[in-house]
Amino acid sequence: MYIDVKPLYTQIRSELLKRIEKLRREPKLVVVTYKPDSSTISYLRSQEKSAKRFGLDYEIIEGKTPQHVIKLLRSFSDDEEIDGIFVTHPLPDVDEMEVFENLDPRKDIEGRHPYNLGMLAYGEEFFAPCTAEAVIKILESYTEIIGKNVVIVGRSNTVGKPLSLMLLRRDRSATVTVCHTKTKNLSEFTKKADIVVAAAGRPELITKEMVKENAVVIDVGINVTENGIVGDVAKEVSDIAKVTPVPGGVGKITTVLLMEHLVKAAERINF
Repeated sequence: MYIDVKPLYTQIRSELLKRIEKLRREPKLVVVTYKPDSSTISYLRSQEKSAKRFGLDYEIIEGKTPQHVIKLLRSFSDDEEIDGIFVTHPLPDVDEMEVFENLDPRKDIEGRHPYNLGMLAYGEEFFAPCTAEAVIKILESYTEIIGKNVVIVGRSNTVGKPLSLMLLRRDRSATVTVCHTKTKNLSEFTKKADIVVAAAGRPELITKEMVKENAVVIDVGINVTENGIVGDVAKEVSDIAKVTPVPGGVGKITTVLLMEHLVKAAERINF
């Protein structure tokens, strides 16, 4: 069966609208990009529509050169009228660490800055990476996490690594195993898991034979194929396990959490 995330989305959205009403001014999000490809542009347009639905100020700025990108980040980090900064990835010819050196972590609503990632080790999740946080929100709304055997397939800085720290936090206390595409006999790990998080970026990597019955499977993957958009989890897995859909699952919650982070940044800056 598929996990319906709509009730969770509705709850987050409702609470967010109430918080927005209390702000003295409209929160502003600036997106910095450089040589965006068609998929990035499509994603940003979708993000823009979401921001507008919440009545949030959203602006996309494209850097002219790598040096211009860094200059923009410095300027926006110092601008008190800008509450959040979103940097598209990858940025061709731009060093990622230089990006972070010029990005105020208090405006890093995506949660990618080393400061925000480092705080996860101390259990502080003010700006956790949005996708990893979306996984946590879905799990907390759907099942008990404490004591569960969780296998994460994927080790990225935006999902796998931060998610492992978040699941280990004492109030969640999961037993976490991190696997990846180089893991030998991957099914030996996933078959024993109560919860599987598929975030490797491989279409239909997790098959029915790799998951135990009634397991909870969170599909983070978004892969463009000849057959359309598919996740990291094969459709047949839903015959025996509880799976988040793609699209309409983790991505839906991730987007609304990005908006929530913007409002959180505005609340901290303006109050």
